[in-house]
Amino acid sequence: MTHFLDIHKTDPVALRGIIDNAQAMKTARAGRTRGATDDEQPLAGHMVALIFEKPSTRTRVSFDVGVRQMGGETMLLSGADMQLGHGETIADTARVLSRYVDLIMIRTFDESVLLDMAEYADVPVINGLTDRTHPCQIMADVMTYEEHRGPIAGKKVVWCGDGNNVCASFLHAAGQFGFDLTFTGPMQLDPEGEFVGLARKSGSRIVIERDPVKAVEGADLVVADTWVSMHDSQSTKERRHNMLRPYQVNQELMRHAKADALFMHCLPAHREDEATSAVMDGPHSVIFDEAENRLHAQKAVMRWCLGV
Repeated sequence: MTHFLDIHKTDPVALRGIIDNAQAMKTARAGRTRGATDDEQPLAGHMVALIFEKPSTRTRVSFDVGVRQMGGETMLLSGADMQLGHGETIADTARVLSRYVDLIMIRTFDESVLLDMAEYADVPVINGLTDRTHPCQIMADVMTYEEHRGPIAGKKVVWCGDGNNVCASFLHAAGQFGFDLTFTGPMQLDPEGEFVGLARKSGSRIVIERDPVKAVEGADLVVADTWVSMHDSQSTKERRHNMLRPYQVNQELMRHAKADALFMHCLPAHREDEATSAVMDGPHSVIFDEAENRLHAQKAVMRWCLGV
């Protein structure tokens, strides 16, 4: 079964093929109406279940549109529809869904839900996000960097802020795509040691630098993400803002990166918190190309999972 669960669990040759296919499909669509179907219909006759325990804008729209562009059909299921793990087991849910659909994408909280779904499903499962990782986002980010600057291998990526699930997948990608990563943020929010170790074992240079100015020196790519979750209490939000304020990506910080450095943010963003509007709308920013490329990268992931 060809699941797409995490970047470090996917062969580097397969990852490169997915990126190349994503770019080829994007190029083939150049100049076409946004909602038009692709000339090639590799998902014709396929039904894809899109499960959202966790709310989403980009993931929901990009997967739904991607399936439709490739000739397939989608079934959207919310956490309320599924009640995963409440009553019926995840294993039984996976077995039942496998009788109805050809592919499952799940966006959930606990990584164990994703892993149980993959273990018991008889169809491929894609990780649309968990609290621990977000591999589809990073596939789009790698695609976006290479679209603008060429191969990402050997480049310096700097992550500013919270060592969260998106940062974790960047660490996975560092090892698989051969780039280096520097994390700058408060000690309390360091990325998981396991993921840092995996990237270093793969040959990537992984640095933790508390001084954001030193961290971004020589950076080819600077990345930020939201400081707070919609589920955080007000006191938690205030505490995190106090910790993370020194790591805001602003014009002054970007001046210490390479002159042609790119800036990314997976969105949604809290402007003037983790990054200023001057950066997000400025010459370094590729945030909307990055958002668009979720569509193309995920189309390629789905084709790889289904072998079509």
